[in-house]
Amino acid sequence: MPRLTPSAPKKKRPTPIRHAVCATFLIASQVLLPAPALAQVQQILPGLGDGGEMTASAERQLGDQIVRELYRDTDYIDDPVIAAYVQDIWQRLLAAARSRGELTPELDERFAWTILLGRDRNINAFALPGGYLGLNLGLLAAVGSRDELATVLGHELSHVTQRHISRIMSKQGKQMPLMIAGLILGMIAASKSRNADAGQAVIMGSQALFMQNQLAFSRDMEREADRIGFGVMTQAGFAPQGAAAMFEKLQYASRLNDNGSYPYLRSHPLTTERISDMQGRFQFRADGAPPTVPLVMDHAMVASRARVLTRPGVDVLRLWVNAASSGEFAGSSPAQQAGTLYAAAMAAKELRDFKAARALVERLVARTTDDAAASKQARWLQAEIELAAGAAPRAAALLDAKSKERPEMILAAEAAIAQRQPAPMVPALRDWVAVHPRDATAWRTLANLYGAQNDTLRAIRADAEANVAILDYPAARDRFKAAQELVRKSGAPIDHYEASIIDTRARAVDVLVKQQAEEPPLK
Repeated sequence: MPRLTPSAPKKKRPTPIRHAVCATFLIASQVLLPAPALAQVQQILPGLGDGGEMTASAERQLGDQIVRELYRDTDYIDDPVIAAYVQDIWQRLLAAARSRGELTPELDERFAWTILLGRDRNINAFALPGGYLGLNLGLLAAVGSRDELATVLGHELSHVTQRHISRIMSKQGKQMPLMIAGLILGMIAASKSRNADAGQAVIMGSQALFMQNQLAFSRDMEREADRIGFGVMTQAGFAPQGAAAMFEKLQYASRLNDNGSYPYLRSHPLTTERISDMQGRFQFRADGAPPTVPLVMDHAMVASRARVLTRPGVDVLRLWVNAASSGEFAGSSPAQQAGTLYAAAMAAKELRDFKAARALVERLVARTTDDAAASKQARWLQAEIELAAGAAPRAAALLDAKSKERPEMILAAEAAIAQRQPAPMVPALRDWVAVHPRDATAWRTLANLYGAQNDTLRAIRADAEANVAILDYPAARDRFKAAQELVRKSGAPIDHYEASIIDTRARAVDVLVKQQAEEPPLK
């Protein structure tokens, strides 16, 4: 699995999003907990049997437990624009893995295949049990093309499809599930106690005992993920040059002193053998220079968006605004100019300088006229700026209310809510969540649409479904109960079909709450 990182590590409390990399770290380092720690976590994993392979259901259950923590973290973000860009790549990779036979029908059905985005500026991505992947915005900001990003995601996907966690447990028997639990517990506990040293102590204390015994198996897994991930990403239609460029960046980063800002390299250590093998696959040119993928406008713009969303601070935002009028701007490529203008316009919006933001985004619209994908991104940003400036009618005029693209649909719904004209957008969001029931953002937007219509019953139900989507079953149960109470106490005519749906969903969620209560807690 690949990972890079920008400058110095952030001075902030550790977060589950950042420290969930421990689940990937265990794949790379393969070490066992000392006996006292094993005793403490003896009951952590549900239904893993007596040391055989972890079943797909048990692995998914463990993944759900971890992800519940990540959804609650302040670094978790569902940005529709970035999520749509990543999803396009991710779905192509999944389709290729299916066609190659790497993704079996059982795993396809049982695992989540969900990517969670985190605001963290560290260049990192990580796989978790049950088909969940984490992706820091710092990595998205650092890669130079969608092909490079596909290399990272394809590698992580291959760790999951090859059941590396389960295979580790088959090799180590009973102790390995306890190690997994111990590492995850240590990191989450450290984040909650605001003590980074606590989590590091768990990892470092576990690391020494069996490092030599496990290292070869770790390298085998990395080689396997390299090989299969490369095949998946190229079959999905991504350029092999992207893999070459990504590996070159990792090679360069590995030469630098490790100051804590390269978590991907620590969890995916490069070896001479792996580098040589992948260089052969990448077919480097005879002169030794790696092939490259040209920077394109829409990727440059999405990368700029990722940089702004990592909350870099007021001073950095002002620098980005000024960069659009610097002497270097004129000499940069069209794609670089689009990225610079996007970052500048979005930074001005974050600074609430809407006059500057509008001027910059107009320049961006003019710059991207001849590129359909980039032009769409510019228009969406223009609508965001108008919404932030309180000009909902101008935002609505920029958007297609009939669009089936998630970012445009969410923006159009927000404009409709701001104008108190929700009716046209309700059917679109309702149809969307029927097909994508795990889209919490869409459910909450639909709840706001219903609220703007004074349809309280449906608004409460949509809010409950949003909680189900992020696996917060107790909160969902409370909202369904509130909806049932509203039905009982309302003197007005009630939609009995909606009330029946609420009763059915309330019973189903009650079962999930009870099941969740029986799980050993991750603390």
